[in-house]
Amino acid sequence: MKRILAKAGIALGSVALAVTGAVVTAAPANAALSDCPSGGLCAYLGVNGSGTPGVVYGDNTNLLQYNKFNNAESLYNNGTSCNVRIYSGTGYTGSSYVLSRGYYNGSLANTVYWHNVASNDWCV
Repeated sequence: MKRILAKAGIALGSVALAVTGAVVTAAPANAALSDCPSGGLCAYLGVNGSGTPGVVYGDNTNLLQYNKFNNAESLYNNGTSCNVRIYSGTGYTGSSYVLSRGYYNGSLANTVYWHNVASNDWCV
């Protein structure tokens, strides 16, 4: 009986360790994300906020003039009080979605925003 309980305990511990590892891996503790200044919308040339961010503040009708937004692979909303709406077209046109304050989109792959974050509108 002790042997069965010991094996069950080891199995349970392994599952707990695996779950803990998965949670730690999924946490957004990313050095590049912390490089995004407070109040900014940051675009990265790598997935999961990797690399040096390009940052903008306020509403922007044409982000394609900035390399990091024209070639963006991930985004982070480090705004201080608002969500931000992201558009695939300049002048707030095309497809759009809201990126909540404090959240990031780790990969824009397979979306209309891949290498094409064209404009943004805060406090939507």
